[in-house]
Amino acid sequence: MAKPQISYTCQSCGAHFTKWSGQCDSCGEWNTIVEEAPLSPGPGKALKGARGRKLALTDLSTKEAPPPRSASGMEELDRVLGGGLVPASAILVGGDPGIGKSTLLLQAAARFASNGLKTFYISGEEASAQVRLRAARLGLTDAPVQLATETSLRDIMTTLDEERPDLVVIDSIQTMWSDNVEAAPGSVSQVRATAQELTTFAKRRGAAVILVGHVTKEGQIAGPRVVEHMVDTVLYFEGERGHQFRILRSVKNRFGPADEIGVFEMTGGGLAEVTNPSALFLSERGKPAPGSVVFAGIEGTRPVLVEFQALVAPTPHSQPRRTVVGWDGGRLAMILAVLESRCGIPFTGLDVYLNVAGGLKVGEPAADLAVAAAILSAREDVALPADCVVFGEISLSGALRPVGQTENRLKEAAKLGFSSAIAPAGGKISGREGMSLREMADLTAVVGEVFGAG
Repeated sequence: MAKPQISYTCQSCGAHFTKWSGQCDSCGEWNTIVEEAPLSPGPGKALKGARGRKLALTDLSTKEAPPPRSASGMEELDRVLGGGLVPASAILVGGDPGIGKSTLLLQAAARFASNGLKTFYISGEEASAQVRLRAARLGLTDAPVQLATETSLRDIMTTLDEERPDLVVIDSIQTMWSDNVEAAPGSVSQVRATAQELTTFAKRRGAAVILVGHVTKEGQIAGPRVVEHMVDTVLYFEGERGHQFRILRSVKNRFGPADEIGVFEMTGGGLAEVTNPSALFLSERGKPAPGSVVFAGIEGTRPVLVEFQALVAPTPHSQPRRTVVGWDGGRLAMILAVLESRCGIPFTGLDVYLNVAGGLKVGEPAADLAVAAAILSAREDVALPADCVVFGEISLSGALRPVGQTENRLKEAAKLGFSSAIAPAGGKISGREGMSLREMADLTAVVGEVFGAG
């Protein structure tokens, strides 16, 4: 019998190597390559010549009933899941340390258990007493949740096969270890093997499994990316430690829309749902000030209004600073280049700071015009009217491109008391929701008509 070949795997990006080195050639990280034994061969190699069963094939016109769902009663969580929890589904939840993942999932487990689901909460990071203390702080001591603390996958699977729960929460997947894999807990091989075993259990027994995953310093879920392909849903729990707001974002969902968000507020009694995030994000906005612009955005299927804050100041350094929080720094550089090249507004010798208030991370290109307006407002020391919202995409030529769901953006703005909007011309708008809409063809028009700069 041939001796299994030892491989070396980067614990940061999952790249494989034939020999050890101090730095990973793929991601550039140091001291992340460890020795790992290969996984055992599958049944196909163990039984040579054995035939499998013939698959049952169907055509695309076959109609199937939609999957049943179990609602938790937490509307923000159910929204992100696509309407509720689907049986036989695997869900991966990632987030920064201390952001509130365990708090959210303990609250969700208590809600599902109270609604009749047989729920297990298995912690590999905390002792049972610590989980009970958190439950006491959240007022969940009476919830019918079965609690266990274990990291051995063999013991966990034996218990799950005998008890047959409806919902299992594993906190976290990086602490689980399988004795069939010769690697340390948290390694790429262990995470891949344990995730595969738990996902297979979910499909075999019809139970929903929620896996908690650690994230790297880049904000990605640690371990091999194949884990994200295994599961049905991938959720990220985002937020800044200095803010009380938390965003649960769906980046993959086989049973619902992706890019959907749920908004929560961290309180002394746990995470509270925010049914109107726009009003909360704008609650601390005061009188009109230079550099402050309200952006009417779309997150998933819901419109969200958020404030962009910009500051432009002379730099004491030879190289001006470009600091961004909550938005793409590369896109900010592009907008500054368009303003300088197409509109003749220089930023040489000026520091530019941009912040999204409330801790929300905005990624859609429709925020380009709001960012440009905030920067111009800060540079020219001119405040936009308090009742004005801005949205639109900027091209490299300086032209403004229409964006989707304009009516939903205007409707949300009108609901919160805004009466005017600045948007690109040529958008498909059947109703303006009683708002005064100023349509601009290019960025030069915005600079001249709104700010009088140039």
